[in-house]
Amino acid sequence: MRHVILYSGGLPAPGLAEALRAAHCTTTVCLLPPAAAEAVEGCGHEDGAGEDAAPSPLAVVFDLAAGAELADLYAAAGLAAARWPGVPLVACRRGEPGATLGGAARFDDAVLKRLGFHAVAANPAQVAAVLRDVEDGGADDGTQDSAARADLAPASLLLPDGLGRVRLRAAFEVVASLHFAPDQEGAARAALAGLAALVRADRWAVYLAGGGGGAAGETLFEPLAVRGRPAAGAPSAAAREALRAAETLRRREAGRCVLAAPLAAGERIGGIIEAVREGAGARQFSASDASLLAALALPVSAALSNSARVAEAERLSQTDDLTRLHNARYLRQYLTGEMKRARRYGSEVTAIFLDLDDFKQVNDRHGHLVGSHVLMEMGSVILASVRDTDIVCRYGGDEFVVILPEAGIEQGLGVADRVRERVSRHHFTGGRNLSLRLTASFGVASFPEHAQSPQQLVARADAAMYRAKAGRKNCVRFAAEARADA
Repeated sequence: MRHVILYSGGLPAPGLAEALRAAHCTTTVCLLPPAAAEAVEGCGHEDGAGEDAAPSPLAVVFDLAAGAELADLYAAAGLAAARWPGVPLVACRRGEPGATLGGAARFDDAVLKRLGFHAVAANPAQVAAVLRDVEDGGADDGTQDSAARADLAPASLLLPDGLGRVRLRAAFEVVASLHFAPDQEGAARAALAGLAALVRADRWAVYLAGGGGGAAGETLFEPLAVRGRPAAGAPSAAAREALRAAETLRRREAGRCVLAAPLAAGERIGGIIEAVREGAGARQFSASDASLLAALALPVSAALSNSARVAEAERLSQTDDLTRLHNARYLRQYLTGEMKRARRYGSEVTAIFLDLDDFKQVNDRHGHLVGSHVLMEMGSVILASVRDTDIVCRYGGDEFVVILPEAGIEQGLGVADRVRERVSRHHFTGGRNLSLRLTASFGVASFPEHAQSPQQLVARADAAMYRAKAGRKNCVRFAAEARADA
């Protein structure tokens, strides 16, 4: 019996396990993607076969489901190549509409082979034939005749063969530096610094590709990082072609030489890396330069994608789910930094704490869905009443906090009264064409006049708000009055 390792994101594709059994193969199933190298060691087993029974598998088969992330596939293939060196990697498409990795136009068989796969099966039914061909020493993905079979991809997942020791070390340093980048721009700058040491160019640039918002649906590009001579503001025609074709290209155009590689992020091309040599006598980039850039574009793309996900997760952790305003967590972080700055430069910071009056009656009479919509409307009313530099947060329930940087108590009282008036005049629809009239109570405190810490500033404004609430509501009180009554 022959043995294969099967990577799958969950249940294997219909017919895949049967095809492997029909090919007289036992299987060891691993989850895709693994969280760490140890995940490869802890693969689950199928058909009663363990690694002791098959110390050297015939192949490692990857079950490619629709929507698979390129970065995850790249990481899993790297771990598999390290765990079973010299064992062929076989990609198996599910053969379902839309089940190709990112679409055949962008992540075709050639791209998979550049990732390190030796062969590609178009569907589970082709796996047996592909494994026989691999066992015989060839690689047929079902799309080429035997006479036209391509050579097996190198065992190295990342780098092309023939790199000298110095360039090999520099290439690994590029990949390593990406792990320490604080954000997307930092990752792009680190990548360009490393690439500039590997391939000489007058200018390196990373562009992010946006949606088709240009003329006639043309893709828009945003320069993320540039190294060397200033960029022209937009990628070259060769770089745009590399984006469309999803492959690394070398071109000579308009008196300059261009080398460009697409940055694949999941199921879409997220951007381009471009290198330019300028001048009529500029030397064309070599094929080895193109191979090296194509290989390194994969970890660069993964780093940019991961940085974007981390930044989005951080943004969401500081955003209120309902109103999309900042939340209390963001308020604490922002106020700490703003008060440090105010201390240093001798400026002021004012906090306005407001609470809707009798908001419980809205929920009781109209339901919580109407109440939630009213809170969203409330956020819009507040935002329309303050400066762009002011910070509006939903503190909790029907409580909101506005932070006015470089503003004293008098300005804070004026802003609070303006918001109060607009709230009282606003007709809240509740999302149901209602016409609800509401009011709010306000408390105002200022640093350094009323408080010396972020917690104390919010607490003093909150106490002033409760004084307004205890009085006639729909009014503004400031911290000095609240403190005097304490």
